[in-house]
Amino acid sequence: MSDAESPSNPTLTPDAQTDDFEAVEVFPDSTDMDLRPGADNCYKCTACDVSCPVAEVDDEFPGPKFQGPEQWRLKRKEDEAVDDSIMSCSNCMRCDDACPSGVPLSQMHNTARGEYVDEEMDKLSREYIRNRILANYGTLAQLGGMFPRLANAVMGNSVVQRINEKVLGITAERDFPEFATQTFREWWNERGGPQVRSEEKRVAYFHGCYSNYNTPEVGKAMVRVFESFGYEVVVPKQRCSGTPMFANGMLDDAKRAAGINVDNFAGLIPEGYDIIASCTSCSMSLRQEYPELFDIDGIEDLSAHTYEALEYLRIHEDLEDAVREASVDDQAFAYHAPCHGRNQGLDRQAVELFRQLDGVEIEDVGDSCSGISGTYGWKEEKYDKSMQIAADMFDHMEHAQGSVGMTECPTCSMQMEHGTGYDIKHPLQLLEEALV
Repeated sequence: MSDAESPSNPTLTPDAQTDDFEAVEVFPDSTDMDLRPGADNCYKCTACDVSCPVAEVDDEFPGPKFQGPEQWRLKRKEDEAVDDSIMSCSNCMRCDDACPSGVPLSQMHNTARGEYVDEEMDKLSREYIRNRILANYGTLAQLGGMFPRLANAVMGNSVVQRINEKVLGITAERDFPEFATQTFREWWNERGGPQVRSEEKRVAYFHGCYSNYNTPEVGKAMVRVFESFGYEVVVPKQRCSGTPMFANGMLDDAKRAAGINVDNFAGLIPEGYDIIASCTSCSMSLRQEYPELFDIDGIEDLSAHTYEALEYLRIHEDLEDAVREASVDDQAFAYHAPCHGRNQGLDRQAVELFRQLDGVEIEDVGDSCSGISGTYGWKEEKYDKSMQIAADMFDHMEHAQGSVGMTECPTCSMQMEHGTGYDIKHPLQLLEEALV
């Protein structure tokens, strides 16, 4: 019998077949997850491998199919260690979107990566220390946000960048993102919190690390746009969404952050609040990765009530008419849809919306990955590969009519600026310009 065949009884319903097998853990020591149904749905069509941007440029990377269901089957039969190639997965999650049979690929990858880090990686190694720093960017950003000018001077120094590369393996090819002189939360507190009160239209803003410490203008735009539609906006205390932690196998760190976020946001849902994120990786984390990986009270509620900001307005407001009646000074954009936005079905929303805005030309620069994938492109050994992955995006941007980029993802914006020199805007910033 081939691996693609199923030993199930065709006379039974799918539910009955599922109930008949004895649960087998994906990895030893796993107490809350059985991925056998999803793994057995894999019939080796290789759609996930074809969609993988890392496999396209890295001949040594075996691809999502091996990292997910094949590795699961191997561990099921033998007590094998997780293959170290799992650390080359960028966590772009395009494989989830590509799979025609619903195999939980990224869930498998995250679980495998967490086990590899816990059990196989040397905790004193340069790779582990570097990955731990990158995974906990929120901690670094908190320190940088206290002394932004000093932090910007130090992190922007070429000597420091070379030392970081030599000692930690953080590439010196990239300029470290500057910290804002006033964080979003400082601005929020200074303005006195919500400026609109409503019993019916309520949202809780998950700003994430980057909009707080590096691009508070995105958070400000989000607040002003939502308030212009009559929403009461609140900003609960929060931790990192966990996205960089998932990508680096730091699942204990991610679970601690998730617990705080679930506690602070899920309790608002019965009061009529939905959760809004301005970063597609943050919304993806709260929506998909939290309930896939953690068993925390309230986590399903949080997932079901989380939206990306533009998506939410398109669902609940007549945003298209509002934009159609507005106008801005002439400007042209080269738009890139983040992988984590594509996975939520949001890849066309900005293009569709802003093509109706008088004064704007916007062009989709294709479906290629930006290549940076959060922390992936910051690693010395991955930098060249990240730039190879991004080559199509760079080429399309340079041939687009606009010389300003647009995306919802902060690390995609880093890569876009790095590869083209273009200024990058978030869709919320253009929406603020048009409507507020």
